[in-house]
Amino acid sequence: MILRTLKNKWKVLFVIFAIVISVGFLWYSNELVTNISIEEHKKIELWAETTKELQEIPLTGEVPLFMFKILQENKTIPRILLDNSGKIINSMNLDSSKSNNENYLRNELEIMKSQHKPIVIVVDNIKNYIYYKDSDLLSKLNYYPYLQFFIIGLFLIVVFFAVTISQNIEQNKLWVGMSKETAHQLGTPISSLLAWIELTKSKKEKDPYVLELEKDVQRLEKITERFSRIGSKPVLTEANIPIVVNNALDYLRTRTSSRVIFVQNFSISDEIIAPINIALFEWVIENLWKNALDAMNNLGEIKIGIKQTGHYAFIDVTDTGKGIPKSKFKTVFKPGFTTKIRGWGLGLSLAKRIIETYHKGKIYVRHSEIDRGATFRIVLKKQLEK
Repeated sequence: MILRTLKNKWKVLFVIFAIVISVGFLWYSNELVTNISIEEHKKIELWAETTKELQEIPLTGEVPLFMFKILQENKTIPRILLDNSGKIINSMNLDSSKSNNENYLRNELEIMKSQHKPIVIVVDNIKNYIYYKDSDLLSKLNYYPYLQFFIIGLFLIVVFFAVTISQNIEQNKLWVGMSKETAHQLGTPISSLLAWIELTKSKKEKDPYVLELEKDVQRLEKITERFSRIGSKPVLTEANIPIVVNNALDYLRTRTSSRVIFVQNFSISDEIIAPINIALFEWVIENLWKNALDAMNNLGEIKIGIKQTGHYAFIDVTDTGKGIPKSKFKTVFKPGFTTKIRGWGLGLSLAKRIIETYHKGKIYVRHSEIDRGATFRIVLKKQLEK
């Protein structure tokens, strides 16, 4: 639980960092666009003032050189000059091949009107209007912040998934290593216990305690076998699901409180065949059983039903426990999630891994109501895809 909390905090910090960077870039880009827009407005105002003063110079007068420079150097800002009646006098910095096309100029004029207010110049009490729009550079820069945001977002997503995948790989290695080491460590004491049981049986053949002890040691052998198989590709064989489930429950029922009522909604005579790894599949059933007991505090009812359709087998495990909120339907399968004070929260995560990774099936919370219980469903393909 603590590990999952730390992961969530790391992800929150990562998201906050990504947002801060994105907002910073957007702010800087917007400032840049705003400053360029202001500069362009100043240029067009200077051009308008120069045009006005040029028209006031007598035909025989001398035109200052700087005026020609101002008029000639302004080659980036598209503009259209209108007379008082709305007639187009001339245009500049537009597509030269379409400059004589009235419809093209009128369309460009509408764009200019939508972007900026006109600059009015008065010559001999006659008003002329200069309309203009953003230069190509400024138009492109208007989209630049969004392009930046997209690229930064894409980069952060790639980094996020790369780190997550790397962590998952490391976790898988750790998981496999711990499992195999556990199996190895259990081997020696189990062998010793088996030897002691055989010695005791030779002296007390029908002692019920020895028989029960033998069952528990056999159980330890099975658990050891399961741990040793983690990380290895399991061998799937066709098996009758009702019989496998019933065998798994035989051991659990005798070690469950008498306050728990068990309802078996299937018969071992039913024939529902699916390819499974029996040892690992029994582990899933046991984990779901224990999860149900924990949810009910060892007091309530557990129902297990098995049915089939044309291509799928369904196993439902229902309890009358405290239930699961809908917001937690997926979270309960994550490693580290547990509602118990003690526990690693690996049971349902392990069940999900075995069913979905090894058996190519599905396991999910089919239904749940708070304080009324939950139903977990396993879906298996009756024939694996080749």
